Amino acid sequence: MNFLPTTLDEMKKLGWEQPDVILFSGDAYVDHPSFGAAVIGRVLEAEGFKVVIVPQPNWQDDLRDFRKFGRPRLFFGVSPGAMDSMVNHYTAGRRLRHDDAYTAGGRHGRRPDYPSIVYTQALKKLFPDVPVVIGGIEASLRRIAHYDYWQDKLRPSILFDSGADILIYGMGERPIAEIAHKLDKGEPLASLSDVRQTAVFSSETPAHSDIVLAPFSECLRDKTKQIENFKKVEIESNKRECHTIWQQTNGRMLKINPPFPPLSTAAIDSIYKLPFTRLPHPRYKGKTIPAYEMIRHSVTMHRGCYGGCAFCTISAHQGKAISSRSKESIVEEVKRIAEMPDYKGYISDLGGPSANMYMTDGKNTELCRKCSRPSCLHPKVCPNLNTDHSRLLDVYRAVDSLPEVKKAFVGSGVRYDLAMADSGNDDVNRTNRLYLEQLISRHVSGRLKVAPEHTSDHVLNLMRKPSFKLFEEFNTFFHKVNRKYGLNQQLIPYFISSHPGCREVDMAELAVRTKDLNFHLEQVQDFTPTPMTLATEMFYAGINPYTGTKEFTAKSPIEKEAQRLFFFWYKPDARQRIIDRLRRLHRPDLLRKLYPVSSSKRRK
Repeated sequence: MNFLPTTLDEMKKLGWEQPDVILFSGDAYVDHPSFGAAVIGRVLEAEGFKVVIVPQPNWQDDLRDFRKFGRPRLFFGVSPGAMDSMVNHYTAGRRLRHDDAYTAGGRHGRRPDYPSIVYTQALKKLFPDVPVVIGGIEASLRRIAHYDYWQDKLRPSILFDSGADILIYGMGERPIAEIAHKLDKGEPLASLSDVRQTAVFSSETPAHSDIVLAPFSECLRDKTKQIENFKKVEIESNKRECHTIWQQTNGRMLKINPPFPPLSTAAIDSIYKLPFTRLPHPRYKGKTIPAYEMIRHSVTMHRGCYGGCAFCTISAHQGKAISSRSKESIVEEVKRIAEMPDYKGYISDLGGPSANMYMTDGKNTELCRKCSRPSCLHPKVCPNLNTDHSRLLDVYRAVDSLPEVKKAFVGSGVRYDLAMADSGNDDVNRTNRLYLEQLISRHVSGRLKVAPEHTSDHVLNLMRKPSFKLFEEFNTFFHKVNRKYGLNQQLIPYFISSHPGCREVDMAELAVRTKDLNFHLEQVQDFTPTPMTLATEMFYAGINPYTGTKEFTAKSPIEKEAQRLFFFWYKPDARQRIIDRLRRLHRPDLLRKLYPVSSSKRRK
């Protein structure tokens, strides 16, 4: 099997004297379309370039990993990993994690904090005149001035901190190919200043139609400047036709070019046709890479998400518009998976960022071109959104019909509010209910993941999520389908504590409402502020950028732990602490609902 070379010997066996591009990745090298560095490498390879990859270089020695291939003919590429390094390294409480799912053996410590910065600075020290291109989720979310939760301060664009020459944001196949071809033609680095979906420092003057943000220095002095900047960036990022954005940063002008249009079906199909081995590189000698184990037999059917959740970074990276693969492309990938030696007849996931947004788009795309709503689902499902799930059902049936497939599961999260929305068309409504029924009866591996996130209407509105009443309706439907088919499956809801706007009493009420539905919550998390999300801006400034209203946010460890405690009302070691908290909140009504026996004993 042909992997991209990772050593000088591997490169020499191909007869190469010098690579065109050297990629540095914060992840182990897994040649699979779910790993960004592998995709970028394969795309450049398909464009005719000689690409090598250095996975998880050692940055703490004499930098030999950064020197081993010498100078590339064109540029260095830095991809810090499929997961943000700081989320990968630290819990919401800023405690160090002890494992890394993207490293062989799950071993911690194989990548630094902020790899984009550390790797680029190492490369610039060794090869100061060679262009460095940074990309991936770390670059996407930090392309503009942003609040950094782990350092608890506002930071400039990562382009400034890293010293890289150009930053690619979003899914990088098209910009990286254009950069490579321009440099291959001998064009100077300065000629790259207009490449779409990139950020550079420029000496140009902003055009009249461009958006000029408040300078970074002003944002440092005034939090309202920062959140106003965020609002402009988010609105602009959600448009189909975007303007160039500028921000003065430490005496230099940062220029963020508009993104490329969403990939067509033919274009995204061509990426998944590339010759991925779908395996970890042999250098790992059979060691388990946890992230790979999760996705080895999965299929990504589309990109993008128009949910616009306030705490989520998907739309900031992948975009709001949906780019879907053809049914034929998906079926072909399933057939390739079926040829893998370890395949046992099960596809672990037919999914995407939100599993059921496949092939959905605006009915009138001209209206979409004028729209800047951050969410097509909140505060209610857009009437222009075509929610028809029939093409998704068609894919499920095509995969199910393959003799090699015993069962194809949907492991990605599902937006039940999308499938349950009244489309105004009875046929579409029936199709969508049929979709939910088929999903529950045929494509759940015993547990279906959904994300109501909270029960409080105020918090849900800040999250840009639907009312909890809709989850209650879906829960009823889920169990009805289970009874119909004689199944005993679980619905696994995700919830978040300490989100901006959430108070301790909201968590107490969440405990009561989920108890009434017989849930013992497992999939829960404390809100983690990540750059370029609405929730993070509210956490930082205490103000909703869109309304100007102040919003309480739990920030201290004591406040956050008090909220998180209510998830675990059913655990004996949490009981007395919760009773004490509810007494302090003067909510005997909630106490009686959570612990009715204890309440009756106290009355005696």
